[in-house]
Amino acid sequence: MLRAMVKVYAVIMAGGAGTRFWPASRVLRPKQLLPLAGQSGEVLLAATVQRLAPLITPDRVVIVTGEPLANATAAAVPEVPRAQILCEPAPRNTAPCIAWATSVIEAMDPDAVVAVLPSDHFIANSAEFHRVLERAIATAALGHVTTVGIVPTRAETGYGYIELGAPLASAGNASNTGAMSVLRFVEKPNLERALEFLNGKRHLWNAGMFFFRARDMHALVGEHLPELAAGIAQIDQASSTANAATVLKNIFPTLPSISIDHGVMEKATRLAVVPGNFGWSDVGSWQSAWELGNKDDHGNALEPDTIAIDTTNSLVRTLGTTKKVVALVGVRDLVVVDTDDAILVIPRDRAQDVRMVVDALKARGKTNLL
Repeated sequence: MLRAMVKVYAVIMAGGAGTRFWPASRVLRPKQLLPLAGQSGEVLLAATVQRLAPLITPDRVVIVTGEPLANATAAAVPEVPRAQILCEPAPRNTAPCIAWATSVIEAMDPDAVVAVLPSDHFIANSAEFHRVLERAIATAALGHVTTVGIVPTRAETGYGYIELGAPLASAGNASNTGAMSVLRFVEKPNLERALEFLNGKRHLWNAGMFFFRARDMHALVGEHLPELAAGIAQIDQASSTANAATVLKNIFPTLPSISIDHGVMEKATRLAVVPGNFGWSDVGSWQSAWELGNKDDHGNALEPDTIAIDTTNSLVRTLGTTKKVVALVGVRDLVVVDTDDAILVIPRDRAQDVRMVVDALKARGKTNLL
């Protein structure tokens, strides 16, 4: 098997804030460090590492997060070597994140294949996920920068899309198990275009998963983002010296803030995509948490002690140190989230508007609640 011939490393991006999950999500406890889906009590980041274990063991996982989250991240995934938790001095979007982590991996193994994955997604079918990743890793090892695209299940306007080209002769056929060439990346569409994409069956959701040989990404960053490449080179040169931390702190915040999609993927050739259909969710809001939750006969996803009378299709999460009993009577389609210092009550169909609460708290100077 090709995977046995190359070493595969994972880069897990774990620096997001997740403001749509307030009041559970805070500056020092963002979305990826919360148990929002899957097994009870398992935070999303830990689930991501465990999900990879059959293909990529924790000793070959590199996690990129922010400096303030270093200790919480290490505590969530103690099986990942502490030296492989990279802490950004400032957020600079995904291209610097991926370029830095790739350079660290390339120094460990110049022939490495790298899998880049978000830290805060949910996968229902792990076996199918592994099969798709095997295909993506094999395609990347042949020199194609590869992504995994999710087969759409609805006309979604909140995701970017990938337009499919011809099948890759070297990596499969035109079926859903084969790798395809990428014609282009498409920005988030309006509803009319999203419906066209769904019905045309030539577009996949862009889930932000990328696979490549480390040396290939090194070359692409140098070609398309020379300023970023120069900054990463300075950080690399200082990495084994006593000045490593100082150089990182001084250089990283000056790197261009740009996504890997805009900075590299949209400009690169030899791009491939493997379609995936494995029960994927980006766990983007409390609505997603309800969709993924275990529900009773009335469509409610509740904590064990919740009292629900004449209540349907609602979500209750009690996340404080002191668990409270929440009682719902005669309501439907609600989200109720209780923490030690805040309570959120919002209709499920307005779950995205939690950001408005965060904005209001900022405007009032309530930084202790952020």
